[in-house]
Amino acid sequence: MGYKILKKRVLGPGSKLMEIEAPFVAKAAKPGQFIILRVFEKGERIPLTIARTDRERGVVTIIFQEVGKTTIHLGLLNEGDELADFVGPLGKPTDIENYGTVVAIGGGFGTAVLLPLVTALKKAGNKVITIIGARTKELVLLEDEMKKIVDEVLITTDDGSYGMKGLVTDGLKFLMDREKVDAVYAVGPVPMMKAVADMTRGPGIKTIVSLNPIMVDGTGMCGACRVEVGGKTKFACVDGPEFDAHEVNFDLLMKRLKMYRKEEQYSLELFKKRLEKEAV
Repeated sequence: MGYKILKKRVLGPGSKLMEIEAPFVAKAAKPGQFIILRVFEKGERIPLTIARTDRERGVVTIIFQEVGKTTIHLGLLNEGDELADFVGPLGKPTDIENYGTVVAIGGGFGTAVLLPLVTALKKAGNKVITIIGARTKELVLLEDEMKKIVDEVLITTDDGSYGMKGLVTDGLKFLMDREKVDAVYAVGPVPMMKAVADMTRGPGIKTIVSLNPIMVDGTGMCGACRVEVGGKTKFACVDGPEFDAHEVNFDLLMKRLKMYRKEEQYSLELFKKRLEKEAV
């Protein structure tokens, strides 16, 4: 069974949205969970967070950034093409509660992961404020979609080309100084999540991070996503992907992220050479 691409949309430089026909996944998926896909039969398995589901249509929306061989290959596919595999939902769903005022932070591409989360948090009765962080204005993702869901959207850009000049932590400090924050969710680059955790640890604000960036296989069999949480070894894919930020050993996590960098770069170079040969 192939999984048909029903819709494809470019969100920004290197970022794409796809709607995939996958009725069983759409029916069962909950916020915080992810899928594993393969572009073709002998392709690499990659985990992607479920951005949105439509149970009636049997459609799952994924949003991805073209950073490696498989995501670039995925981005070359068009509406009507089919994926070899689309397995899920995997991982533990987000624990949704009525905390009060919740700040959901998306750093760079991490913003895409927040959509189902903020929707569920709003339904639970929370006041939800989203911080969208990006290097520059053209890389800001899903601003309009967020504004339809949450109470307030705060945008930060590294270069000051849009919104507040600075990092997402500058936006978080602004909000913490302005009002009482009861919980924080942060999704994005590991250094960003670490910085958020460091900021909220002192005041004791409940902070949850998503460790999707470290996952490889997505089923707990490869062991590549081992993380230290609260002094114990956990697997990001089966024990997470969400964890208490104040218990994550981010220094060890950042070292582990570099494990397959050479292999990933080599695979990408081979793929680009193949594309160049096919274009001649």
